[in-house]
Amino acid sequence: MNLQELTIHELSKLLKDSEITSEEITKQYLDRIEKYDNEIGAYITIDREYALKQAKKADKMISKGNASYLTGVPIAVKDLLCTKGVKTTCGSKILENFVPEYDATVISLLKNQGAVIIGKTNLDEFAMGSSNENSPFHLTKNPWNKEHVPGGSSGGSAAAVAAGFCVGALGTDTGGSIRQPASHCSVVGLKPTYGRVSRFGLVSYASSLDQIGPITKDVKDAAIILNCISGKDLKDSTSIDVDVPDYMSVFDEFEKTGLKGMTAGVPKEYLSVEGIDPDVQRVFLESKKRLEDLGVKIVEISLPHTEYVVAAYYIIAPCEASSNLARFDGVRYGHRSKESDELIDMYKNTKHEGFGEEVKRRIIIGTYALSAGYYDEYYGRASKVRSLIMNDFTQVFNECDIIISPVAPTPAFKIGENRDDPLTMYLSDIFTLSANMASVPGLSVPAGFSSKGLPIGLQIMAQRFDEKSLLKSGFGFEKSILAEAADSSGPAGKFCEL
Repeated sequence: MNLQELTIHELSKLLKDSEITSEEITKQYLDRIEKYDNEIGAYITIDREYALKQAKKADKMISKGNASYLTGVPIAVKDLLCTKGVKTTCGSKILENFVPEYDATVISLLKNQGAVIIGKTNLDEFAMGSSNENSPFHLTKNPWNKEHVPGGSSGGSAAAVAAGFCVGALGTDTGGSIRQPASHCSVVGLKPTYGRVSRFGLVSYASSLDQIGPITKDVKDAAIILNCISGKDLKDSTSIDVDVPDYMSVFDEFEKTGLKGMTAGVPKEYLSVEGIDPDVQRVFLESKKRLEDLGVKIVEISLPHTEYVVAAYYIIAPCEASSNLARFDGVRYGHRSKESDELIDMYKNTKHEGFGEEVKRRIIIGTYALSAGYYDEYYGRASKVRSLIMNDFTQVFNECDIIISPVAPTPAFKIGENRDDPLTMYLSDIFTLSANMASVPGLSVPAGFSSKGLPIGLQIMAQRFDEKSLLKSGFGFEKSILAEAADSSGPAGKFCEL
């Protein structure tokens, strides 16, 4: 039995029917990681003993009839989330040996359901990047083509799911960092509404933009993890006290009505963006036609402030990063420079030695924009633009249920291709940034492949706290794609065999 091809809901059934144990599953995944991850580089930390201990505990829960969908299932975690007793490096030399004394809320929730935390995945340092090339530890490669990036910053989590190194994973999304790598690796990535999921225990990059979400093999698995991690958390002042629906009910609703009656908006500004790859444009037009065939009404909409999104984001995010990363000074935890006799020199040398180039670049941008005389000119003005972007989304959701677009302007680019061109790298998030700026949920679902066999995803966005519409439309789209792939010799996009 090739367990690596199975989804969370498929494995869960085997576990509940006592056809296999969590310990057996976990061993198979750990063996596969040991055999192949030196080729991919998806993980920073694997603790075999810790994972097997959790698996044995999960097996006891199952034997007592206390199993949920996630009980006994190996889940990977982006190494930006605190895990008690397990290193949390944030992909940075400054926290290379940091071991938290507590779990992030989402980790506690997964453990409460008996999920097995199998390892911590690689990322762009402090989640700053779009390619996973900004990790000081090693490169992560795209399992579909190892000469290409997996996307970022949650590239390690996306690569782990695509390569069969875990059944599902957690990532974080500040400007597209779940959806873009999910698209590049042909897996499903969901960024929930800001405030839907607790951020307690997430090491912050940009506090008003960061959100934790699932990366999975299919849409149903994304719903399973979202059910587990959603809800108000008293430890996090940014989590919002709103009802959390049962996301699994979406699939029963789909069986009754399909997607008929739904309306999808296509922003005219998105398709006029310069530099869209012809394959991305082709796959998007095919996806639009597929949704139409499924009964979705397609309408053209306008998001008039789209042209300002990238500029506003790259003021707000670095400003918040410069504030959040000020705590890493070598005094309380993390790396401390030994090349210093004076306190100020210790601060300077610690940051110089501990932070990578991209992190330094964003701290400098943010510190400058927040400095006296420039705050209103930069951060204040960017915040006003953000309000206009939010208003754009509020208006268009009077016309449609969902918004569809490409996830990224190109398929995954080659490793090193854009490394020395920060502007091109920043523009790779042009379609995903808006969801973070407007605090709306977004989903990436596999949609096709380029002429060179590289995965391409479809992005779906919905109103705040309407993840059900995302899951319903994404599930219908996915079901159609997989049915077509089953009738052809082409790749389905559900699993990548190394």
